[in-house]
Amino acid sequence: MPRSLIILPEVESDISEAYWWYEEKDMGLGDEFLRCLDEALSRISGHPEQFPVRFDDARRILVRRFPYAVYFYNDEFYVYITYVFHTAQNPNRLLERMRGTK
Repeated sequence: MPRSLIILPEVESDISEAYWWYEEKDMGLGDEFLRCLDEALSRISGHPEQFPVRFDDARRILVRRFPYAVYFYNDEFYVYITYVFHTAQNPNRLLERMRGTK
């Protein structure tokens, strides 16, 4: 049975920023980003343990077609989405965010 996703408020901001950046580049590209992100979130919800641990006990999935990674923690009932990270960003931003969410 799929687990419920809990998306942190700062993650909603990450997603919105990415959406609007892609929309400015090419109308409809932001929607494609959201489709690919939704696919990744669906995969996480269904089988979170299949994804590798990348930071402490946070797991990661790469978003198809876009240079983004979704970091998350999970327990028996929920998946906590903690970062939608552009992989070209400074990795220190990732470390700061992940240390602040645990």
